[in-house]
Amino acid sequence: IPSLSLSSSPSPMRGPLLAAFGVSMGGSGGPLARTIRAKLTAALQPTHLEIRDDSPRHGGPPGAETHFGVLVVSQQFSGLSLLQRHRLVHEALREELAGPLHALQVTARTPEQWLSDPKAPQAPPCLGGSKKEQRRR
Repeated sequence: IPSLSLSSSPSPMRGPLLAAFGVSMGGSGGPLARTIRAKLTAALQPTHLEIRDDSPRHGGPPGAETHFGVLVVSQQFSGLSLLQRHRLVHEALREELAGPLHALQVTARTPEQWLSDPKAPQAPPCLGGSKKEQRRR
């Protein structure tokens, strides 16, 4: 099993963070978060993995798991374009993206990139509400 970098220092990712293999910073997450963690770990053997549940910021019912951000650091990304990296992540989560997972922010880096800049992007701002609600405004 590859070692996972799960430092005790706070991550710059905002929102509840869910680290790999159920070792959590702020909770183990719900069933979808655990599925995302398991599938990305199996498919990409990450050296570092962070999962951020942004669902509460998007106005869904309590406990809804619909919006996530992932930071995946994997040697498998070496030599691949950003688009190819995102395709690998999306392929690993194909079933979830077809169902309950509505939005996914992906940060995909090689271990070398992560070592040179170990910062995760912040969550994008929520534009609020559905398209239907925005039309009514």
